[in-house]
Parts: sequence; C-alpha cells; structure tokens
Amino acid sequence: MKKGRFGIYGGQYIPETLMNAVIELEQAYEKFKNDENFNSELEKLFNEYAGRPSRLYFAKKMTEDLGGAKIYLKRDDLNHTGSHKINNVLGQALLAKKMGKTRLIAETGAGQHGVATATAAALLKMDCVIFMGEEDTKRQALNVYRMKLLGAEVIPVKNGTATLKDAVSETFREWTRRISDTHYCLGSVMGPHPFPTIVRDFQSVISKEIKSQILEIEKRLPDYVIACVGGGSNAIGSFWNFIDDKEVKLIGCEAAGRGIETFETAATISTGRQGIFHGMKSYFCQDEFGGIAPVYSISAGLDYPGIGPEHAYLHDIGRAEYFPITDAEAVDAFEYLSKTEGIIPAIESAHAVAYAKKISPTLEKNKIVVITISGRGDKDCASVAKYRGVDLDL
Repeated sequence: MKKGRFGIYGGQYIPETLMNAVIELEQAYEKFKNDENFNSELEKLFNEYAGRPSRLYFAKKMTEDLGGAKIYLKRDDLNHTGSHKINNVLGQALLAKKMGKTRLIAETGAGQHGVATATAAALLKMDCVIFMGEEDTKRQALNVYRMKLLGAEVIPVKNGTATLKDAVSETFREWTRRISDTHYCLGSVMGPHPFPTIVRDFQSVISKEIKSQILEIEKRLPDYVIACVGGGSNAIGSFWNFIDDKEVKLIGCEAAGRGIETFETAATISTGRQGIFHGMKSYFCQDEFGGIAPVYSISAGLDYPGIGPEHAYLHDIGRAEYFPITDAEAVDAFEYLSKTEGIIPAIESAHAVAYAKKISPTLEKNKIVVITISGRGDKDCASVAKYRGVDLDL
C-alpha cells in the first residue's frame, strides 16, 4: 500500500502553506514511533496517568437479558478524562513536545477530545486552544467548563452548521497561521497523511488489550468487535489488531440521526459517496451539487460528515461492516445499559450498544461479542433528558 494511502483513500489534499508542517510531523513520527525512550515514556503515561490497561468487563446481566452471545465491554470510559481520546492525545502531545512545540490546538465535538487535549497540555506545560462549534458548546456546556478549568482557551466556531466539521476547518486555518510553535492535535483518524496513521497507531492500544484480555479469559478470540464510528478513532483502535484475524467480524456503528431516509443523518457509509474534504479522500455526506452536506445526530461526537480513509478502505474490501443507528435506538441503548449494568455510556458508545442489542439475541450462546465503551455518559445526560422531554435546568 502506498504511503499515506488506504487503497484509493487518504492522501494529502492540503494548501501549500501546510505542507511543511505535515512533512515535519511525518518525519518526527517516523523518528520517534520506534524509539525505545519515547515508547517507554508514553507507556508510563498510559499506565500511571491515564489508567491503562482499561478493563474488559463481562456484562453478565446484559448477556442473560438478551439471551444470546456472551457480551464483554471494553471499558475505555474508565480512562482519565472519561474517554478513549486520552490515548491519542498523550501520544501526540508527547510527540509535539519532542518536536519543540509549545502550543496545542484541537477541534472538538462532544468535548471529550478537547478535554483530553487540555489535560495533556496542562500536564506537559503547553498552551492550549480548542475550537468547538457554537452549537456544540451549548450541548456540551459541562465539557466547555472542564476545558477552561484545565487552562485552555475555548473558541466557539459560528461558521456553517457551527458543529464538528466547522471546528475542524477553523483549527486547520489556525494551524496555517502559527506553524512554528503549534501542533494540531487532531482527534480522529482523518485529515491529511500522516494523521490517520498516527491516530490509529496510538489508539490501537485498545485492540491490543482486548486481544490479550479475551485470550486470557476465554482462551479464544471474539466473534464480533463492535464500536461507534464518527471520524472513527475508537473503532479503528478497536479493530486494528484483529484485521488479520478473518474470523473476527468488525462492526462500525454510524449515527443515523433521525434516519438515513432523511436529511438529518450523519451515517456516511450508508448515505455518502467518495469525495475530498479536510485534506483526505474518503466517503462524505454530500448534497446534489457535491458540496459537503449538513449532518445531524443527537451525538455531538458523531455528527461529522465524513469517515476516516482507512474505514472507507475496510468497507470497500469487506473487512469491516458499517450499520446506521438512529437517535431513538441510541437513546434506548443509553438507558438500557445504565439500568442493566449500572454503566452510563457516552451517547456515542450507545450506538454500538444498540447494534449489540440487535445482534446478540440472534447468536448462539457460545459466541462472544466485545463492545467498546469509548466514553462515559455524564456529558450526555442533559441531552438525553431533553430528548425525553425533561429539562434538567443545568
């Protein structure tokens, strides 16, 4: 496979003003990715600061209630800051520090990547600026406060739909203005090369741990690994170390919003087509003229109009399958896991739980399903309550 490409996807579709920055980043990553001291330092941060390895939990009550496959939950919601985002951020922030950068910038949707970036910046004594769609700052006011508490400046983005895609665009613009001292800590497996590879590599710790843990517990690999997909970082992290294990089915769950038959959806694989946006070739939700379409989901972390290029490739070759999950299904799953296992998942992760609820009862009892719980749901309680017609007045 050509460098920076996943089949026909990926690439570096960026302005000339950014080319030196991505070349510098690629060279630094190639230098440090196999460096013993770098990896030792990162592993120490993972283990002592972030709380890895995260637990692989047998969801006994859920398994019994659904009456089919054995269900395990990969508990990345237990990570410091409450999501999988810290895995990638600690890696990128440490890399930026080695490159001599003193300032981190990032986009965020649900706020978890912003919180993780602000956390790493505080830890490593770096300046931090977070760009967040104005609409998302209202939906995720708690995370805005957390970022500011950690010392970050949060800039609401009012352009376009004022959501995640617009935050990404604004962060790229900011990077072009201050390349010398600034690293763009991109939060998902998207954007120009080398970001999809870097983020995947740092997130692959999820599937590395799942494989080790399930082999210890069950003495065999799982039959299904299920994860939610927006840009796709927790999903590719959950999939990566199983890609060569053809007997393991890899399932990505997209945000269908109010349904893939409507315009209020963010299910890229189900409704999108090939295009170029944010520095990469992949699948994107597009309007009739080929422009990037506005998308919608109750989940601020999944309402991105594209998907990472490696996911597009895995879809095309049939190695992974991607299914749309509506707001209604995700909210039901959010409430179901909370009441059944006492675990309140992020609304993003609830999309994966929803698909597992559908498929597990159809499977034999000796089958094994692993769901990645990519984040915890504190941040989503107000949104879900509002969806149910309850105003928490927070």
